[in-house]
Amino acid sequence: MALRFASLGSGSKGNATVVEGGGTRVLIDCGFGLRETAARLARLDLLPQQIDAILVTHEHGDHAGGVAPLARRWNIPVHLTHGTARSHRAFAGMALHCFDADVDFEIGALRIRAFSVPHDAAQPCQYRVECCGVGLGVVSDLGHVSANVVHALQGVDALALECNHDPQLLAAGPYPPSLKARVGGDWGHLANAQAAQLLARLDLTRLQHLWLTHLSEVNNSPAHALDAVAPALADHALQAHCANQSQGFDWCEVVA
Repeated sequence: MALRFASLGSGSKGNATVVEGGGTRVLIDCGFGLRETAARLARLDLLPQQIDAILVTHEHGDHAGGVAPLARRWNIPVHLTHGTARSHRAFAGMALHCFDADVDFEIGALRIRAFSVPHDAAQPCQYRVECCGVGLGVVSDLGHVSANVVHALQGVDALALECNHDPQLLAAGPYPPSLKARVGGDWGHLANAQAAQLLARLDLTRLQHLWLTHLSEVNNSPAHALDAVAPALADHALQAHCANQSQGFDWCEVVA
């Protein structure tokens, strides 16, 4: 048996990651509308009604905008922090499974660790999912690398990691000063070099897959992101890959 994961799309226009193991299948975030979500799931040979639960990281539209419609249409349980539930009007009146960040819980065969991250949202978290003797980290939308994030991701077998922007491209780009300050601030998004610094602090011995996610289409490029993380991978027989907005990435199997 193996754990596997795939991305429906990754970027500022929408994010969603499918994780499957032991007969349980969850969707981490959903920033796409109903039809778009169904079409993207179909590329993975999945139907919306095959999703057992949705895990929400935070309330921003590119992550949570499609969660309530999908959950209501197909009666899918939604798991999220108390702060995220209170901050999004779309969740009002829904039966939600709320928790405080930095907790472990189980959904079917999957062991979930929700860990808090520094981001400008109500009570944001990211996730580590374990099953079949392996662990996957899915982390984006954080302004800096906290000790809590490093601890949560130690020893993972696969990792989907935000590489949102190149600081020089951000500084020279078209964003207004206020947005540049937000994106590049301690509660915004992870720069390529910060992602590389996180990798340097992790034990990568077991790492089988590394996907760089949430790349800005304006302030970054796959070449910039891959060049930034290359030194952290120099001692490991591992190739990083970049997820994109339109396709995400196909199934990746993580074996024990």
